[in-house]
Amino acid sequence: MNIDQKTLNQQANQIERLLWRCKVAARVVGGTVTSRLITHRVVLGPGVKVNKILALTEEFALTLHCADVRVYRKQGMIHIEVPRPAPGPVRLLPLCEALEDAPPATALLGIDEAGLPLLLRITAPDVVHVLVVGATGSGKTALARTLLASLALLNTPETLRMVLIDPKQRGFVDLQALPHVEGGVAHSPAEAVHRLGALVSEMERRDKAGLSRPTLIVAVDELADLLQTGGRAVEAYLTRLAQRGREAGIHLVACSQKPTAALIGGAMKANFPVRLVGAVAGRDEARYATGVKESGAEKLAGKGDFLLVAKGETIRFQAAWLSGDECSRVVQQTMQGQRA
Repeated sequence: MNIDQKTLNQQANQIERLLWRCKVAARVVGGTVTSRLITHRVVLGPGVKVNKILALTEEFALTLHCADVRVYRKQGMIHIEVPRPAPGPVRLLPLCEALEDAPPATALLGIDEAGLPLLLRITAPDVVHVLVVGATGSGKTALARTLLASLALLNTPETLRMVLIDPKQRGFVDLQALPHVEGGVAHSPAEAVHRLGALVSEMERRDKAGLSRPTLIVAVDELADLLQTGGRAVEAYLTRLAQRGREAGIHLVACSQKPTAALIGGAMKANFPVRLVGAVAGRDEARYATGVKESGAEKLAGKGDFLLVAKGETIRFQAAWLSGDECSRVVQQTMQGQRA
């Protein structure tokens, strides 16, 4: 990862010196390097309270000459995440090509804290529906495109279909030629209402027939905007799909840059067990978006720096990037696979 051992040792020594000055019995025992982060693992001495080291976040940032450092507890250790000064991109296509096999309906999101490919199986019982949240510049829509493109690369059109709703006509346009996509991209509120109504009818048909295949992914960009312009009909249809879609093989992937209590509450909150959270404006937005206190989402660096939140646990990851040209390659590749 182009970080020399001397740099890693210097950072570890700086961390240990700060702990010693603050009378915290702890030591650095290892770490990992990814394209975005250097993560140091710290073991606390007997009797040392976790809050004592968590309270040193600003001191760590000052010592290591960083704008922000994330400190959290995981698997019996303290993790100190330090941003790299010149993070490199993580590209989706090489990651997909390196995968030997993936379970059905699985998306490749990027790389996790250990630098390994992070997979998300949409149909897993503890996933079902996914909410992607982040402020402008967080990479929210780019991550949604990556998720959908990886699903297309790793699943055939016979086993997985997509319905795309994009009110602002920017997020999913490059994906509309995928053979997995049904009916192009819906843009207007009237189109969205029609598509969602048809999906509810399809869900009811599948329920009566006991069917759940092919897997149907319903992707909605700018959820908050659609709820405002589409009114109660959109909200009612989305709520029904979120509550009952799983048994019929219908799964929602929704994006929003407004993680407010009004949006992420009630039925929506109960039926989106997995969140992909990018940089947000502050601690309140971070709490609404993740459903977790002190998640640190407000300190994410943007540009694809995300948290995967499931069952109250968080995994920080760097989202894989897919350029416009690469998106065209995905379309061509999936079209060729279909012809073959």
